[in-house]
Amino acid sequence: MAKKPKKKSNSNTIVVNKRARHDYQIDQKFEAGIALMGWEVKSIREKKIQLTDSYVHIQNGEALLFGANIQPLPTASTHFVTEPNRSRKLLLHRRELDKIEAAVQQKGYTCICTTLYWKGHLVKCEVALAKGKAEYDKRQDDKNRDWQRQKQRILSHSS
Repeated sequence: MAKKPKKKSNSNTIVVNKRARHDYQIDQKFEAGIALMGWEVKSIREKKIQLTDSYVHIQNGEALLFGANIQPLPTASTHFVTEPNRSRKLLLHRRELDKIEAAVQQKGYTCICTTLYWKGHLVKCEVALAKGKAEYDKRQDDKNRDWQRQKQRILSHSS
């Protein structure tokens, strides 16, 4: 009996860190590769990943992703030690690393992971320099988003 083909989604996005958009004002974005193990790639294909509390830290000239939770599949081999919250190395160019490190140390920026996506057969991570929002900025964004929704409803009912 033939296997049914899997449905392919047209989007390359794996996961988006929505909390980052809410808590931070994003200024500059970089594309980084991630050094992953085989079981992690399989789990990412099944979308068993969370980025909500993840952040990027630069240590010894290397960028590391902390707090990304990749849940192992139940079919993972028993001889692997699966560590869901381990730190993962990000692959960036030296100039990009220097820019990020200078901004984090001097200008008060934070480096966060905003999205994970496929680029061909590789998993890429969008790393962003961001500044934390104040509470009143978050409330203002919520008001603007609500107003845009109401405006769309009004326009759709009138036509």
